[in-house]
Amino acid sequence: MSKIEMSSGNVYADLGDSQAEEMLVKARLAFKIGEIIKQRHLTQVEAADLLGLTQPKLSGLLRGQFRGVSEAKMLECLNRLGRDVQIVIRKRSRSQVDGHTSVVFA
Repeated sequence: MSKIEMSSGNVYADLGDSQAEEMLVKARLAFKIGEIIKQRHLTQVEAADLLGLTQPKLSGLLRGQFRGVSEAKMLECLNRLGRDVQIVIRKRSRSQVDGHTSVVFA
C-alpha cells in the first residue's frame, strides 16, 4: 500500500524546489492572468499584444512555464488587463523565522 503524504499547500515545496515560494506566487499570478483573459474573451494573440508579450511566451506562461517571466512583468500584465495591484508589507508573524510572500485576490 502506498504512503499518503499531506501537502504543505505549496506543490513546489512538496517537490523540493529551492524557489518554491516564488514559483507559487508566479503560479497564482499566471492563473489570474489566464482567468481575466478568458473573462474578456481574448484570443492569445490579442492578449499577447495587449500584454506586450509574444504569443508563444503568453502560451507558455498560461501553461505554467513562467520561470523566464519576472513577477514584475506579471504584475504589469495584470495592470494592462485593467487590474490594480497593491503590495502590502507587514511584520512577519511571531511563529515564522523569515517573512514570506503570498498573493491575495480581492
